[in-house]
Amino acid sequence: MLLADIRDYIGTLGITDDEKVYSGMLPVKEEKSIGVYHQKPRPKTDSVGSNTSYGIKPVSILVHWSASQRETEKVSNELYEKLESCRNVIINDKKLKFTKLAHEEPIDVGIDANGIFEMVIELEFYYEK
Repeated sequence: MLLADIRDYIGTLGITDDEKVYSGMLPVKEEKSIGVYHQKPRPKTDSVGSNTSYGIKPVSILVHWSASQRETEKVSNELYEKLESCRNVIINDKKLKFTKLAHEEPIDVGIDANGIFEMVIELEFYYEK
C-alpha cells in the first residue's frame, strides 16, 4: 500500500475537498487541507513461514484547518472517528483490514506562521498483501 493510496482513501471521507488532501507534503498550505505523511517505520517483525498475509503502513496525518481552534479540533475528531472505525475497505484494489491509532485523540500541534491551527493523527494501516 502506498502513501498515495491512503491519500486517495482520505479524499473519499468527505472531510474536505478531494483536491485539498495531499501526500508527502502540503505544497501550498491552504486552509481546510489535510496532509498524509510517512511515519518512521516500525522494526521489522518476524512471522512463522516466509510470507505474512498483511502489511503495515505507519502514517501521520496533518489536519491544517482554520484560525478557529474549536473548528480544527471538531474536524480532527471527525476524521479520527472515521479512521478508527475503518474495517475491510478496498483502496485502489488493496484491502485495508483495519487501522490502529497511536493515541487516544488527535494531537494538538499549535498554529502555523499564518495563525492556522493544526492537529496530527498518527496511526498504522493494516492491509492484505
